Amino acid sequence: MTKIPFMDAIRSRILVLDGAMGTMLQERGLRPGQSPEELNLTMPDVVMGVHRSYIEAGADIIVTNTFGGNREKLSHYGLQGRLREINAAGVALARAASAGAAYVAASIGPTGRFVEPIGDLSFDGMSAVFREQAEALVEAGADLITLETFLDIKEIRAAVIAIREISSTIPIIAMLTFDDNGRSVLGTPPESAAITLEAVGADIVGSNCGLGADGIYEILRSMRRVTGLPLISQANAGLPILKDGRTVFPATPEEMIGYHDRLLELGVRIIGGCCGTTPAHIRAIRDALAGKERPFSPPPHDPGVTYLSSRSGFIAVGGDHPAAIIGERINPTGKKGFAAELREGKVSYIRREAIEQASAGATLLDVNVGTPGIDEPATMEQAVFCVTGAVTLPLVLDSSNPEALERGLKAVDGKPLVNSVSGEEKSLERILPLVKKYGAAIIGLTLNEQGIPETAEARAAVAARILEAATAAGIPARDILIDCLTLTVSAEQKQAAETLKALRTVKGALGLKTVLGVSNISFGLPCRPLISSTFFAMALEAGLDAAIINPKEQAMMDVWRSAMVLLQKDPRAAGYIEAYRDKPAEGSRQEPAADLPRDIRGLLARAVIDGDRDNVAALVEQALKEGLTPLQVSNEGLLPGLEEVGRRFEKSLCFLPQVMLSGETMQAAFDRLKGEMQADSMVSLGKILMATVEGDIHDIGKNIVCTLLENHGFEVIDLGKNVPTDRIIAEAGERKVDAVGLSALMTTTMAEMENVIRRLKEAGIKTLTMVGGAVVTEDYAHEIGADLYARDAMEAVARVKKLLGKTP
Repeated sequence: MTKIPFMDAIRSRILVLDGAMGTMLQERGLRPGQSPEELNLTMPDVVMGVHRSYIEAGADIIVTNTFGGNREKLSHYGLQGRLREINAAGVALARAASAGAAYVAASIGPTGRFVEPIGDLSFDGMSAVFREQAEALVEAGADLITLETFLDIKEIRAAVIAIREISSTIPIIAMLTFDDNGRSVLGTPPESAAITLEAVGADIVGSNCGLGADGIYEILRSMRRVTGLPLISQANAGLPILKDGRTVFPATPEEMIGYHDRLLELGVRIIGGCCGTTPAHIRAIRDALAGKERPFSPPPHDPGVTYLSSRSGFIAVGGDHPAAIIGERINPTGKKGFAAELREGKVSYIRREAIEQASAGATLLDVNVGTPGIDEPATMEQAVFCVTGAVTLPLVLDSSNPEALERGLKAVDGKPLVNSVSGEEKSLERILPLVKKYGAAIIGLTLNEQGIPETAEARAAVAARILEAATAAGIPARDILIDCLTLTVSAEQKQAAETLKALRTVKGALGLKTVLGVSNISFGLPCRPLISSTFFAMALEAGLDAAIINPKEQAMMDVWRSAMVLLQKDPRAAGYIEAYRDKPAEGSRQEPAADLPRDIRGLLARAVIDGDRDNVAALVEQALKEGLTPLQVSNEGLLPGLEEVGRRFEKSLCFLPQVMLSGETMQAAFDRLKGEMQADSMVSLGKILMATVEGDIHDIGKNIVCTLLENHGFEVIDLGKNVPTDRIIAEAGERKVDAVGLSALMTTTMAEMENVIRRLKEAGIKTLTMVGGAVVTEDYAHEIGADLYARDAMEAVARVKKLLGKTP
């Protein structure tokens, strides 16, 4: 069989991808705790047998047995030295089984670690892990690469960038796993995922695992609003249940195909199966698609709009969308105090301004740390980490230093806007490759080697030069915003009108979006807000798409909100009405806390809420000097702040990265208090033993629960991952724990939870049991006799406190 190129195939017809690999291998001899990828070397006939069964069922794409083939995962089994051999064998087996009848998709899964600042692995370190595996897979002859079951947008972003470093042409499928709340574990919505992954070079985006066909459909529907890429659906066979002591997925082949017509209408081009799916499910999918072939023609999704994203949010710029407000305050120009902080390595000003600008209504935040006497690349990274930990807004990285820009581009969680490139050849050559590689949009300044042209026509000519260079570098026109440059009206009065003329010309003749640093217009004049706000209104009427302003200036925001109503960019005046009912603006975790005292206790609580780990120790010091006891500092200041974080998390006002940052702030405060507190005053709320069950090497979720339990006052005994049941029983009995927490991520290890709970009861150990993990459900917890189930870390803390009687 002669196969046409993969991307041509999915544009001409719907392709069927195979089903579960792990459960099939388990049925055919994979031992508990054994590396599935090792079977590529030790039991190749078994692996080939799984591939052949799916090909016989009608699969057009078979996925290699290399999901855990990266060095981080293989090291758990002492197999990291055989990485290239294992991955090459995985591709060879799939190719041999297919005999040209199917495309071979090389599987890459997550590492089990988080990228900085949430985790301890650098962006470069994470990229190197994926680059190593991808090189082996590409060299072995894979037709495409599929990134599966990722939980962290930053990790999968690093994976796509790493693959593109070794191949600009191999097709990449990129999939995240989402919870039933419509977000990933770390709070990423489907729209942000699609925007980010398309920007860095994924060819097909979608979702696998975690949800059934109905849930995956809703995820893909959200993605379609922001991307024109082909989509992939790889659903589980329903949600897992316990039956006769085994974990099973109940959805029948017939139930799996119930959403097919709706998926095809969305532009889904690949349909396959994940956990619990078998050749029977794949055969049903193949049969259901018979006669439904259609060329790829995705529904409209605002193709000319610029989409920008963060880990937890996104924004559309241009078209009928409101003009973006780019907060300009994180910039040391003219701010001696901020510049001094940067030289001292502090970020208090950055965090405060990020929160205040987001609360004031900014929709993007400009980050500029350019000041003499600092390491700008390192400081840019630090600033990005700080801002992304404080607010959910997408970022604008502002620097003329390519090294600083690259460091910032590695540090961001989504698709940022780079400020900026000019029409100068040197600038174009240095900046545009970075924008392309790291999946950003770009602001183009209408100046060249001769400076700022005086006429609108000349500035439009510079914009045309930037457009030509950017598109040649692979940056789409929709991701280019042109700054026609605002000059000071006190010195060059006629240039105000020329700037507005240039803005209209760039939009009309070149079809590009526009941005202006509006406040420059009034420099050197009295009553600056009056001039600035009037010019702002004129620019908005001329079609301005984004404005760099101080969102804390009420006059500017009043103009913006009223103009959006008058220009029909605020449907039903919803945004205007919300703003002037004194409701907090979306996009910030700075929602007013309930009843925070106006003293040092309130400042301590606020530090925890804001994740201000740099300054919390000084506040603890101040509280002690004012006469508070260590216990009062903890119970009346710090813990109320953490309780407020929990409330916000429950309402989706903040997300797991912010919760973890607040936890680190608590830890920094406790580190200072430990020396002051008497041993008898450090009363524990209870003793909790935590473990990932035997056979499962995943521990990210467990580690987060451990951290938050400790922050709330529990003594935690963390046994780690892949813990033998005998050890859990022995430790629980010897340490006389109040509760045992069990985690599992793999469907093949869920049943071990029931074994642990049964053994605890048989041993007469009177302790509460709680379970959790991506594949665990509340129904499953009840069936195996667990006392408590939690969907996430915050819920685990709240429920265990209630169960142990530690809450009012």
